[in-house]
Amino acid sequence: MSTYLQAFPTTLRPTSPRTAELDRLGDEIAELSAHLDAATARLLALIREFDARGGWNTGFRSCAAWLSWRVGLDLGAARERVRVARALAALPALAEALARGELSYAKVRALTRVATAETEARLLAVGRAGTAAHVERIVRGWRRVDRQAEAREAARQHAGRALHVYQDEDGTVVLRGRLAPEVGALLLRALDAAGETLYQRRRATQAVPPVGDSASEAPTRAQRQADALALLAETALHHELDPGAPGERYQVVVHVDAAVLADPDEPGQSLLEDGPHVSAETSRRLACDASRVVMRHAEEGRVVEVGARTRTIPPALRRALQHRDRCCRFPGFNVRVGQGHHVRHWA
Repeated sequence: MSTYLQAFPTTLRPTSPRTAELDRLGDEIAELSAHLDAATARLLALIREFDARGGWNTGFRSCAAWLSWRVGLDLGAARERVRVARALAALPALAEALARGELSYAKVRALTRVATAETEARLLAVGRAGTAAHVERIVRGWRRVDRQAEAREAARQHAGRALHVYQDEDGTVVLRGRLAPEVGALLLRALDAAGETLYQRRRATQAVPPVGDSASEAPTRAQRQADALALLAETALHHELDPGAPGERYQVVVHVDAAVLADPDEPGQSLLEDGPHVSAETSRRLACDASRVVMRHAEEGRVVEVGARTRTIPPALRRALQHRDRCCRFPGFNVRVGQGHHVRHWA
């Protein structure tokens, strides 16, 4: 028995000029995108070095503020560039992949939110295999797993808070301590405010100092900080430790994306202005009793709308709260009402 295989003629259709032209355009787009990513890697390396050497410390509050002024970036985008630049210092494989054009900046930006030295290789493989949207989903899931680790880190910072005050042999008092990020930011704002008050007082009362009078020389920054701390203590005792409305005393700016307030698992920023990252849970807790300003951004980061500052607990509601409760309602805390919080976070 014989088997016959029928031969089908193979027809090769020549590529049309239009298809060839589109292929060439697509290749050029991909090549230029790779060059842009490589240039971005170089830019981030320069930003990291500039930041580390304090090149922005010429009247600007942070490297992001300088970058926004010098390059014209939106401040939020500038903060993100600085964050990614700092993160890549400890993630050489991701930095090299960006420099070679293997990963886009969008992918690297997402991966640096969760990558560590131990997980860098795995996440690099994810970045190479998936689209930017796929990488975002992976990072979102990864952050959900890391929420417990973040909560443990926040608890560790809270448990590690300490302030040591002791008197030295010459009678001076020495301070040494460690504060949680948001509390430290509050202290720094208070010291800035007290320092400005002292400066204005000196300007109003001090005549032009005589030349060569060393006693009239301007105090150093450390001396100004010590004077500011003294003013804070004096003011607190004068007002019987009554700080007033908590939302007004917290002049600490926290930048939080709306998506993060709604769901801590969502990607986005949650950080102190010109300061470190804080957990999404901390931002949600602070948002319960503070002033808020809603800012809307276009897709490229440009600010398109800035709302008026509002209070999450308005004065009338606070007065009603104080009249009703008189003191803290938490069991065992019979102290005057200090803060107003929601049973479920306002966010």
